[in-house]
Order: sequence, then C-alpha cells, then structure tokens
Amino acid sequence: MKRFASVTEVLPEKLAEYQKLHANAWPGVLRRITASNIRNYSIYLRSFDDGRHFLFTYFEYIGDTFDADMAAIAADEETLRWWDVCKPCLIPFDGLSPGECWAPMEEVFYYDQP
Repeated sequence: MKRFASVTEVLPEKLAEYQKLHANAWPGVLRRITASNIRNYSIYLRSFDDGRHFLFTYFEYIGDTFDADMAAIAADEETLRWWDVCKPCLIPFDGLSPGECWAPMEEVFYYDQP
C-alpha cells in the first residue's frame, strides 16, 4: 500500500458548489476509484481569514500497476464528465501540467502504531 496526498485551491465563489458536488459524488466515479485500487480517499478543506480556501486530498493505493490504474480513471467517460464540473471550481498551482488541478505533496512523516 502506498499513500498519496495533494493540494489545490478552490475559488471562494465555487466552494459551496464543490462541497455540494462531493456530498453527492457520482456512483460511477466512485466505482471507478474503487476499481482502480484506491482506498481511504478523503478531501479536507482549510479556509483562511484572507478568504482563500485550500483542499487537501489523501488516498491509499493498494494495486500493483499505478500508472495503468490512473490511466483507467483518466479514460473513464463518467469521471471525465465529473472533472468537467469540478475543475472550474479549482485554482491550479503554477507548474502543473495542462489540465491538472491537484499538486502532489511530499510525505515528511508517517507513524502507524504497532
């Protein structure tokens, strides 16, 4: 199992829409996530006094072919439609590839009790 985390910023005027979308995530998107060996997928929100809002996502990958599983997600028609409604809510960080909204994060500490 490998852990992944990433971060993005959400437009203040789109925050409620983004939260509403994820309160009713599309079943086909969730099935594709599961089929691509992703578990414990979470998105967290941090709002700041300056009006900026950041989303942090975490998931665990339990498969053996990460690139193929991510390609299957990226090719899934329902997931592509989902991204079409979610991406306009986000502000990508500089330096990401075109179409990417989530910046990968580096794990600096992990503890799992024995």
